[in-house]
Amino acid sequence: MDTVSSAARPQAPATGAPGLRLLATLLAVAALGAVPFVAPTMQLLVNLALAKGLAVMGVTVLLRAGQVSFGHALYFAVAAYGGAFLMAAMPGADLLLLLVAGVAGATLAGLLVGLFVVRYRGIFFGMLNLAFSMIFWSILEKFYHITGGADGIRLPRPTVLGMELGRGDFELVLFYLSIALMLGLGWFTIRWFASPMGQLFQTIKTNETRLEYLGVSPRRALLSGYLLSALLCGAGGVIMGVAQGVVTPEYAWWIRSGEMVFIAVLGGSGSVQGAFIGALIYEFVRTYASAFAGDVWQMLLGGFLLVIILFAPRGVIGIVEAIGRRTARSEDTR
Repeated sequence: MDTVSSAARPQAPATGAPGLRLLATLLAVAALGAVPFVAPTMQLLVNLALAKGLAVMGVTVLLRAGQVSFGHALYFAVAAYGGAFLMAAMPGADLLLLLVAGVAGATLAGLLVGLFVVRYRGIFFGMLNLAFSMIFWSILEKFYHITGGADGIRLPRPTVLGMELGRGDFELVLFYLSIALMLGLGWFTIRWFASPMGQLFQTIKTNETRLEYLGVSPRRALLSGYLLSALLCGAGGVIMGVAQGVVTPEYAWWIRSGEMVFIAVLGGSGSVQGAFIGALIYEFVRTYASAFAGDVWQMLLGGFLLVIILFAPRGVIGIVEAIGRRTARSEDTR
């Protein structure tokens, strides 16, 4: 196993002083936690960005293995609709129960689809995921009497630990739950990347043939990461559905999947922190650009992404880490 782990272990790039990274992370979390009190009008926008960031983190997991999925909105929608159906069957169900049920449904769907798609790589992997997502979107659109069709399903406000909260209190709880999920699932994902299975998973990108020579199944390694990515997308889907109060087939639409890939590249391909940075930037730019430049906001986003790809291939997180390294070097020279 030591041989396999050493063969699979990727070379991690230097990312600046650990102390500076920890300080930056703590400051960012503190800034997010202060939003409901400092800028309450932005609370919902930030909450939606965090939900989207959880889903983007799932896409980011696959990018670590060099695989791009254009259909991961499937698990986003499965979890959201799972929560809506549970609320319809059990009015007043608890928020944590909705989260667990939605994530479990997304993970199960990931297992069923993953057993098939992990046989493929590259464009075939991406397009097969897209095909499954669009099949599910068609089901949501056509089975109107079950899914509500294009109008979707209303998701009533769930209870919190058995308590019925007012709108303001509930939104505050949901906001801090989103931050807790960001921290908890983000930490777990980073630790999973560092684990032996996570190292094997990442080697699929660089030397899959060598894994086979070592007697390791690349399909099994890819499936483990695929299930994690489905779980993360499911968590984001439940939070998004509860925050918006309605789930629609648009959750599974191919544009949603493309949006996730866009944000992952914007924030930094393969970066857990970049998933949330990219989601926050995307939501703020889209919201305010569409308000003040309604006819050209897509062009602004596209141009911004083009600049990032050309001049900062590692995304926004790469720029942040470069600044951190320069700051650390300047302190060392003093």
